[in-house]
Amino acid sequence: MLEGWIHAREYARWSAENRRLTHPFAWGIEHLGGKAEDEPRAFLSRYAEQALANSDGFFAVTPAEWYQLDGDVLTFPSTLQSAFPENNIVFARVFRVRSQGRAVIVLPQWNADWESHVNVCRFLNRFRLSAVRLSLPYHDRRMPAGLEHADYMVSPNIGLTLQASRQAVLDARRLAHLLGQQGYRKLAILGTSLGSSVAFVTLAHEPALRAGVFLHVASYFGDVVRTGLTTAHVWEGLKDQVSAEEIRHFWAPISPYPYVDKLVGSGKQCLLVSGRYDSCFLPEFSREFWTALGQRGVPYELALLPCGHYTLGRFPFNYWAGLRFVRFLRRVLA
Repeated sequence: MLEGWIHAREYARWSAENRRLTHPFAWGIEHLGGKAEDEPRAFLSRYAEQALANSDGFFAVTPAEWYQLDGDVLTFPSTLQSAFPENNIVFARVFRVRSQGRAVIVLPQWNADWESHVNVCRFLNRFRLSAVRLSLPYHDRRMPAGLEHADYMVSPNIGLTLQASRQAVLDARRLAHLLGQQGYRKLAILGTSLGSSVAFVTLAHEPALRAGVFLHVASYFGDVVRTGLTTAHVWEGLKDQVSAEEIRHFWAPISPYPYVDKLVGSGKQCLLVSGRYDSCFLPEFSREFWTALGQRGVPYELALLPCGHYTLGRFPFNYWAGLRFVRFLRRVLA
């Protein structure tokens, strides 16, 4: 009975978002340095293989030339310069407390607006944890003119989607370096949904991060897009052009699963929060991910709640998850 009620709530929430657009399919290799004469499938396959083989280089970052703090709004240039100037300045909101050098980088979900996850940051402040909420590429103040949603972050344009998530990881790492320069030596990252995927890849590549909280987890980016309720319109633009195996491979460099081994022996801690009835990050892909962590001996804690994807953000599940991740963060950042 509970499962049916949760699924009905999930579908109603999804149905209320009635302005989704299915953008045209595009290989998008020009966003990755490809040329007109390149065969797209071969280029993307080779690109993915090379990125996975040298992920430290793929996600390498340098300090920003400048940072600006105006009130609680922090801006700095993105390491990766996309074709959209509005997207190339990173925006973050700073929620600072006297916390002896403890801070959490907070990454919201796909299509989050400027106010999304502000309450999460304030909740962390109540427990003496500073927080910095980072806007993802193509979101809120980084959104190019003419868009109503962050469609360029996840779309049927394969290369643009790859570039966007890579840019998000680089932005989060650049922010971590700035926080280190400001005296924050105990750092963690928290991500929700798409932000969770970006957060895990960041945790795997950023030495300054001690721990990560992942609200919704899955193994491969491509599998989530192909099977998830909230990304059905994206897969609609892809399904006639690429197979399930191809999209999993093409988007493997921005997926959590390939980087599990990088956490082995690192001492980094993970808290995974999943909904038992999630129709966007299907349970089979969540299990695949936490099984891989366990098999490789990566320390993790799991909170499997009786909710879905959207309902995790609603009472009582949001409070349940919040209390769990605050206890976790206070302990690992002690």
